[in-house]
Amino acid sequence: MKSQRITRREFIGQAACAGFSFAGLLSTIGTLRLFNATVSAQGLPTDDSRILVCLFLYGGNDANNTLVPRDLSAYADYERDRGILALPRESLLPLNIPNDDGREFGLHPAMAPLQSLFQDERMAIVCNVGTLVAPITKAEYLSGGAALPPHLFSHNDQQVQWQTSVPDSQRITGWGGRMADLMQSLNEGSQVSMNISIAGSNFFQVGEEVVQYHVTPQGSIGLSQYDELSTPVRETYMGLNQMLNRSYGHLFEQEYADIMNRAIANDTLLKSALENVQDHNDTFANSTLPEGGLNPVAAQLRMILRLIEARHSLSMRRQIFFAALGGFDTHDEQLDDHDALLEQLSHAVADFYHGTAALGIADKVTLFTASDFNRTYNSNGKGSDHAWGGHHIIVGDAVNGGQIYGDMPILQIQGPQDTGTRGSWIPTISTDEMSATLARWFGIAEGDLPLVLPNIGRFAQPDLGFMAL
Repeated sequence: MKSQRITRREFIGQAACAGFSFAGLLSTIGTLRLFNATVSAQGLPTDDSRILVCLFLYGGNDANNTLVPRDLSAYADYERDRGILALPRESLLPLNIPNDDGREFGLHPAMAPLQSLFQDERMAIVCNVGTLVAPITKAEYLSGGAALPPHLFSHNDQQVQWQTSVPDSQRITGWGGRMADLMQSLNEGSQVSMNISIAGSNFFQVGEEVVQYHVTPQGSIGLSQYDELSTPVRETYMGLNQMLNRSYGHLFEQEYADIMNRAIANDTLLKSALENVQDHNDTFANSTLPEGGLNPVAAQLRMILRLIEARHSLSMRRQIFFAALGGFDTHDEQLDDHDALLEQLSHAVADFYHGTAALGIADKVTLFTASDFNRTYNSNGKGSDHAWGGHHIIVGDAVNGGQIYGDMPILQIQGPQDTGTRGSWIPTISTDEMSATLARWFGIAEGDLPLVLPNIGRFAQPDLGFMAL
């Protein structure tokens, strides 16, 4: 480490690397050249923006009541096995699915805004997705001879495995972070991390080089009155500046100073960038709570929309965002709680989509949901318990929408896809396959997919077809 005090120029240089290390920036020059060569070979525009938004549903969304069979025979079985959790057939929102197999499906009655997006072919549904080490059958599951994701029904473990996409080994990086490591050079000149979370720390955005940057639904977090002109006591500003900009011999002290400097630089830059974009309050008019203000997920997506609009001033051609909605661990009072959560989710996602369309960038922004796991098909008497494979939505104009991808599980207690006697479906689509389809759209080259998703070679469908490349 340097023993002398750093100069003003060096400080500015450090601030410009906020969100990732200077060494990491240098190491990606080769990646940039390789990517540019790939882009040229594919004939894609080098100024193409791609934005990926992960919306994580913490607690385990009950996908069995998100997408429900409507044809009379299948609905009768559903009504019998779900018991008190069964939704009335007449309340389900029908989906017109082309080239289907004769079965009919409907969305939860609280999801009318998303039904419209599906019918307009702006949304797709991916069925029976879950964490997998490798494809597995019920016989293999029951025999105990096949590798299973560790701690299969544990919230924390399954959240980490969804976000890292490597259930069978310890990983400190997520697949969103690994994508950012490969592609950060496309944001050449940007001082802000490609990976921005509006919902706190997560594994999805952790990279080897790219550091996730946290903001709130209200904006960046900074020091109040940290400004040479507005600080009431100028000596306070000068003293803190001197402490942060000196060179420390102790590793932890220097890292603390570096993190503070990055945070200050990011806060200053984002505040300036957001001053020049809309507040988008009107965009989310449908997501306003009765008591006023936006529902929690809408508030996050509003800030993401503002950061997307500010992407040019931030010199960003690639952005990865993380938002979240909690409360899906519905062991009790599920019908009311789940209804309220899906209503918030549906209005917020639909408003967000319409906001991207109004900005003319709906083809550049793709939002997808993820969750710990599904819920059991039968009830525990008041709600449902932890299960496995579930369904997820993909939204945006780049989505081949209006279709259901993958195989709807056989909804039969103790049936060929039930792990036991509760209706916990063995996934037929791995999180790797769903993630790989999104990663390819984001711009990850075919040969680099194993760097992002190390287990993808174990699965048959690295492209599920729900994205238009």
